[in-house]
Amino acid sequence: MLEHLAIRNFAIISGLEIRLRPGLNILSGETGAGKSIIVNAVNLILGGRASADLIRTGTGEARVEALFAVPADSPLGGVLSEIDIPFEGEVLVSRTISREGRNAVRINGALATLQMLSRISPHLISVSGQHEHQRLLRPENHLLLLDDFGGLEPDRLALAEGFEDYTRTRNRLKGLDREIREMEERRDLARFQMEEIGSARIEAGEDALLEEERTRLRHAEELRSAVGGAYQGIYERDGAVISEVARFEQDLERAARLDPRIEPARQALVSVRAELEEAALQLRDLRNRLPMDPSRLEEVEERIQLLNRLKRKYGPTLEEVVRTGERLARQMDDLEEKRRERERLDAEADAAAEDLLSRASALSERRREAAGRLSEAVERELSLLAMAGTRFEVRFEGVEGEAGPDPQAALERLGPEGIDRVEFLLSPNVGEALRPLARIASGGELSRIMLALKTILAGNASVETVVFDEVDSGIGGGTAETVGEKLRLLARYHQILCITHLPQIASKGAVHFQVSKGVQDQRTEASIAELEPEDRVREIARLLGGKKISRKALDHAREMLEQPASGLTASPGSPGRPESVPR
Repeated sequence: MLEHLAIRNFAIISGLEIRLRPGLNILSGETGAGKSIIVNAVNLILGGRASADLIRTGTGEARVEALFAVPADSPLGGVLSEIDIPFEGEVLVSRTISREGRNAVRINGALATLQMLSRISPHLISVSGQHEHQRLLRPENHLLLLDDFGGLEPDRLALAEGFEDYTRTRNRLKGLDREIREMEERRDLARFQMEEIGSARIEAGEDALLEEERTRLRHAEELRSAVGGAYQGIYERDGAVISEVARFEQDLERAARLDPRIEPARQALVSVRAELEEAALQLRDLRNRLPMDPSRLEEVEERIQLLNRLKRKYGPTLEEVVRTGERLARQMDDLEEKRRERERLDAEADAAAEDLLSRASALSERRREAAGRLSEAVERELSLLAMAGTRFEVRFEGVEGEAGPDPQAALERLGPEGIDRVEFLLSPNVGEALRPLARIASGGELSRIMLALKTILAGNASVETVVFDEVDSGIGGGTAETVGEKLRLLARYHQILCITHLPQIASKGAVHFQVSKGVQDQRTEASIAELEPEDRVREIARLLGGKKISRKALDHAREMLEQPASGLTASPGSPGRPESVPR
């Protein structure tokens, strides 16, 4: 139960505190006084979207705090334990929004995230805003409402998680198919290129060696002449250099005996002669090895042309050509690996699809069973809201074939929510056919249907506090009286916070708050006050007659406040509690 709500610097509220009571709490006030701002503040506590626009002009931050008393057996205790939040029967939620973006959430004094807040909020309050009727008009929301009623949300969430994994697998398969198709299109070319490079049997640095060999072959005669001539002149020819050096060495040897200073020069000639002999031997060997082979030159020319062609096609160097060949070989290996991976993922996707269809079919069966119970519950609730004889039904768009569910059709319809598409049908008039609710329900009927659903769903969720923001939209007279009685009945089992403009509903409250707006220090300021009995009479009279309150309006207001509960009772089969709001 929401015990205390404090709002600071929020919209036109500078400071406001409400101490709520068990039962039916009524909030009324002039249009624009700030009633819906209070609901917006509650939504902020429940994890709603925050915006700096909500901060009161001239202030740096806004804060909303709410204190809840929670029964010891509430499932909220387990949720708080899972997220490591201390809990001793009370929950204090604080949310601060700052213009600088430094927003903070605290639960029982501990810093928390919006995700943590969103986990606990469904156990605290159920809010029905004045625009929520639009949600009821959209068939895509009907399945969520059905699952909420049947307690099937965990099954749906688990199915959605499995479907997300399945979708990722299918997307990976599509990507693999595209990659394999592209690789297969390039496969023949890649194989030709790989074979072309491989058949060349390229060796590292081969092109440089071939260029050197070609130069030698092209100038073989010139080289042989130069090398042979040098050899002959140094070693073999008459008067060869080495013979002359040997003679000079002998002459200096004799002279050195006469003058020792000549010996170093003689030794130098000895060294020169040895080096000349070594050079002559090298020149002789080179002369013998120099080729004179036109056929070899042709082979070298052809080989160089081949390697140059490969370099033009696959890379500026032979090393790059070799790397290209290795890359093409890896691509061929990758193609086979991707084919194997695709087979594995295809089998995995088929198994996942089979599992998902099995789970979706089981969920569909539970939904159909829940749909029958929901129809009965809504019809009972509507009969208590002056819509007796109304028929309500949940229509399923099936995937049935002649021999039962069609697996292929089911797989095509499979989504994160399962295989079902549902829509609420309504027949508010006896003898009329069921038609889509969105097409035939009036504003007043939508208000009562929403109240019926909220009553049912709030009971199923074991939520302690239910907020109705202008549930009286589109209704009046006796219907408003009936709705008020229904809210008073519901308030026996839940704390109700109801914002209303109708005296028939406001008069049913256990406690009445008035929201007003004024100007203080040249600033618009919203405030709230709990009404004393006489003030409450005047507020009911205002709702009855407007700004000018007559004596008759005051008497009527007192009569309404003194009126005992009507004969509206709980649904049959549930002593002491409506069957539609089990706990």
